[in-house]
Amino acid sequence: MIKIPFSAESTIQVPFYDLDPMQIVWHGRYAQYFEIARCQLFEDIGYTYNDMNESGYGWPIIDLRIQYVRPAHLGQILIVRATLKEYEHRLKIRYEIRDAASGQRVTKGYTCQVAVRISDGLMQMSSPDVLLSKFER
Repeated sequence: MIKIPFSAESTIQVPFYDLDPMQIVWHGRYAQYFEIARCQLFEDIGYTYNDMNESGYGWPIIDLRIQYVRPAHLGQILIVRATLKEYEHRLKIRYEIRDAASGQRVTKGYTCQVAVRISDGLMQMSSPDVLLSKFER
């Protein structure tokens, strides 16, 4: 069983195609970096996006916040940490992106996701049992 908070990390080396004309990571890429760590978190929990779909639930993001602290550059190694903070009524995941070499924070933020029953599109007021069974209570 998993205890909250629960975290997972991913390592990203900034590729050329993530840069904007000012030669720093384009602001929209940070949401993609969050997604990479979020997928690792779900993998570690044992409830991947494929598992969600097979269980009959979609989990759209209903809120995304990003706070930019300092720019990231080509070739920089970033550590992206995703930490699950809430799961009973929604998934709230906090993110922190740090420079691997210095440990300095680059970006932080969070996402909120809710369960939506795929068969009828209804948002659920609590997380389904298939997810709740993964956690200690």
